[in-house]
Amino acid sequence: MNDQYPYYLANKPQQPNADLEVTDKYTGKVATRVALADSATIDKAIAATVEATEPMRRLPPYTRQAILYQCVEQFEERFDEFADALCIEAGKPIKDAKGEVTRLIDTFRIAAEEAVRIGGEVLNLEISARAKGYRGMDKRVPIGPCSFISPFNFPLNLAAHKIAPAIAAGCPFVLKPASRTPIGALMIGEVLAETDLPAGAFSILPCTRDAADLFTTDERLKLLSFTGSPEVGWELKAKAGKKPVILELGGNAACIVDEDADLEDAASRMVVGAFYQSGQSCIGVQRILIHENVYDAFRDLLVEKTRELKMGDPKKEDTFIGPVISEGDGERLKNWIDSAVEAGGKLLCGGGREGAMVEATLLENVPDDQPICTEEAFGPVAVLAKFSQFDDALREANDSTFGLQAGVFTRDLYKMLKAWDELEVGGVVIGDVPSWRVDNMPYGGVKDSGLGREGIRYAIEDMTELRLLVIREGKG
Repeated sequence: MNDQYPYYLANKPQQPNADLEVTDKYTGKVATRVALADSATIDKAIAATVEATEPMRRLPPYTRQAILYQCVEQFEERFDEFADALCIEAGKPIKDAKGEVTRLIDTFRIAAEEAVRIGGEVLNLEISARAKGYRGMDKRVPIGPCSFISPFNFPLNLAAHKIAPAIAAGCPFVLKPASRTPIGALMIGEVLAETDLPAGAFSILPCTRDAADLFTTDERLKLLSFTGSPEVGWELKAKAGKKPVILELGGNAACIVDEDADLEDAASRMVVGAFYQSGQSCIGVQRILIHENVYDAFRDLLVEKTRELKMGDPKKEDTFIGPVISEGDGERLKNWIDSAVEAGGKLLCGGGREGAMVEATLLENVPDDQPICTEEAFGPVAVLAKFSQFDDALREANDSTFGLQAGVFTRDLYKMLKAWDELEVGGVVIGDVPSWRVDNMPYGGVKDSGLGREGIRYAIEDMTELRLLVIREGKG
């Protein structure tokens, strides 16, 4: 990791200051410093995207594809560098960090493939006699300059899910990475700066929340895509004015274990779903609903596997639990755990905290109104509960203000289809945890979990608009 990193203004690195300190989340020490953009710089960046709108629109699909493949090659060459930086700035265990770099590569590769597939259709307009002799066609055109705000928990891949489809669609953009984890996005900027993107096509600008107001309110920007907390996301939507807004927000995902499930397999997957990257995923398993006939056996198996997880330095290959993003978040989680126990819940394992290190924690018999049940934990904590009828489990899973993804371990085809019909979520995962995601699928939520879908093809639809052509046959 470098001692300092510039921001990127209109494709070019700029180092006017080094005001933003980025810490090693495990040691708490300053790891590097980053240039911080002010409102005037953001205004210049937006103006540059406006100037780049026409050149980006005119880029042939094959050129957009070539640019994206060039990025893929650079990411592959710098794989370990990206992973090490991610491990330091996010405190992500190195195995998870390497997995995220792999997904960064996948996301850009998918975008390269989709760049040459953006098309339209021929429409039959002769639906009645008055439309005789009329033909129609439509195509997708870039929406224009886009505004992106990405979160701290997946600094590479969630930025990639905005950047890559924008390039594929032909949209210039400004990106605000999370202030606590800006390095991954800036390293992507290093790679983009070496491509043939038109001048002003991108800016990547770490900044304070006050300075970032233009990302939301400026009318020159034609779309806002935000990933982060529900409180901030809905506030930004209210301020965004006429522009479309895509929100990928929080969750407190439920996972159902029915009586016919393979308990060993389900427990192995549940440990990953609840505790990978210290539970800091909006689709991390938080509520585990288990059929009463297998509850005791599954609980004991899950506790055993959870106790085997190694917590410690994320730079070590055998570490599974690293730090949460800050000591304040660790304190919040500890308070929620203690509150749940004081309210009558039982601590099955974990529950301890030292600084930003929170033990992998399982609870049972927690009252439904506790924050650990109703809010997004965003840490290595999960709550167990039992059910007697499958319909009861579906109702319990739906008893949430969130609706991102849900997991169901069942071998019953009819229950699978019923879960798909009735669970109020953006995605239902059968035979696995809700934490599973691959980067070409439509991903997003309902209720307080957001609006719209990511997944490259679906993001491209948001970043483009339909334009209709109607042709009337001439007389002759």
